[in-house]
Parts: sequence; C-alpha cells; structure tokens
Amino acid sequence: MTPNNQMRPSRLLNYICAVILFTLFSKVYAAQVPIYIRNDVFNDYIEFLNDRNVINIEDYSGKNARRDVADIIIALQSLHLGGFKHNFDISSGNVNFRNTKMLQSGELLISLDSYWLTDAKAIEQDVYISSPVIRQGEYVAGVYTSPNNVKTLATQRLTDFHKLTGVSTPKWRTDWETMTSLNLAELIQEDQWISMARLVSQGWVDFMLMPFHQDTKQDYKIYKVHLVPVPNIAIMLNGSRHFVVSKHHPLGESSIKALEKGMAILRQQGRIKKAYIQAGFFVDTKEVNILNK
Repeated sequence: MTPNNQMRPSRLLNYICAVILFTLFSKVYAAQVPIYIRNDVFNDYIEFLNDRNVINIEDYSGKNARRDVADIIIALQSLHLGGFKHNFDISSGNVNFRNTKMLQSGELLISLDSYWLTDAKAIEQDVYISSPVIRQGEYVAGVYTSPNNVKTLATQRLTDFHKLTGVSTPKWRTDWETMTSLNLAELIQEDQWISMARLVSQGWVDFMLMPFHQDTKQDYKIYKVHLVPVPNIAIMLNGSRHFVVSKHHPLGESSIKALEKGMAILRQQGRIKKAYIQAGFFVDTKEVNILNK
C-alpha cells in the first residue's frame, strides 16, 4: 500500500502536467499582449493620446489625428466594450508586412491597422476577419504629390493621369488595382510606405494615393518628406477595410468575439463615423470631385 504522504507515479505525473499547463496558461493571460505599429503611426498615436486613457476618448479630433490613429482607437475601444480584459504592450517598428506573417503564425494577436478585405481574404485560413470598420464606398483618397510638381498639381480629369507616374505595391491589392485602373504612364512598385513617400517627395514619381487627414492644408511632413494633395480632387478605392485577428493566438477566438460586440456598440452610437470624420479621413464629397466615382 502507498503511504498517505506519497503520490502514485501516475498521479504525480498528472499533477506536474497540470502545474506546467497552469503556469503557461497564467503567463499568457497575465502578461501584456504585444502589439506592433508602424513608427510614424505610433508616434502620432502617442502624441494624440497626450497621456489620456484611450478607452475614455470621445473626441477624436486634435493634433496628429488621422485614419491610422482612428483605427487604433476604434479597435481598442471595441475590444474593451466587448469585454476583452487584457492590456496591450504597444510598441513601434517598421513592420508592415512582417505583421501579416506574425498574424499567420500566431505570434501577433491583432493588427490595429485595418486591412483591405481583399488582403484579409488572402490569409483568411489563418485569421478571423471582422465586420467592416470602413465600408464599401467610404474610402476616398487624396492624390498626393510634391509641392513642386506643377504637372501633377494641375490634374483635374481622369485622362490627365495617363501622363503621370504613380507608386504603390501589389501587396496592397485594392490600392494597386485602383492605381492600375487609372492607366498611368508608369506604375512603379515599392513595398515600403516611407520609400513610396520619398520617391514622390523627391519628384522621382509623380504621385501616390493617401488618405485625407485633419490638417487644414492636408499636407504631410514627415522624415524630411513633404507631400501635398492635388486640390479639389479625390479617388475612390473600391473596397472595405476590416480588422484581422489571428486564429492561432491563444486569445484569438475571445478577441474576435469581443471586437465584434464592441464594434456593433460603437457603430450603433455613431462613434465609428464620428472618429473618421473628426480625424479628417471622411471628407465632404460635395467639396471634392471624385474622379472615378
């Protein structure tokens, strides 16, 4: 007979396994969830917050407000409203397409930068796709160029694009398809956003498509890059944008449920539309001529 103060080998093994599993499970849920954001977006987000709690923000206007920042706020507020109880450790990095690989492997829980539906569907075996945060027909982009590019700044009709060069990446399927449809003199591939912006700023490429933002001049100044929109025109991108959550992360399933619940609340309250309007992303379509509508 086994003494009372001893465990049978099988019971001891089960106990050890239980302790190990509990320890691993506790670490997953106790630790902050790491999230990575592109450097320039991270800087704007931190400056926009200005030490405020993101959950309490109801006025989405202010310094550094833009579509990317609104995306982050909407995602975090949705998760909170949906009952997600874990904190995020948000850090910066030039991780545009590395993020996608990390989502597919389960190393990254969620992208706080929304995805075009076509891009999300390309990896849907590995990710959950949220309901649209930016719906079909809502994404209207500016035609951004160097302030010294007189030819591009004079653009007023679709046929004017036939003489221009543009830059994008096929990794952004909707953006690339839209640029292709403009029948440009040349469409140049560059996979990094900041490299695209530098090419246009330095006059080596005529333009790129970029979202409008809150600044009254609507120009971009970052990393010695200066871009301005062609006045009074815009291009509609044919697609919707969604948040994606990894199916392989331990918190994936609970996260997408919380995200959907919270987004429905924000949508019903009109706060998603409000966020994009106040961030300057949703523009008054009566004030700009959408050339490809």
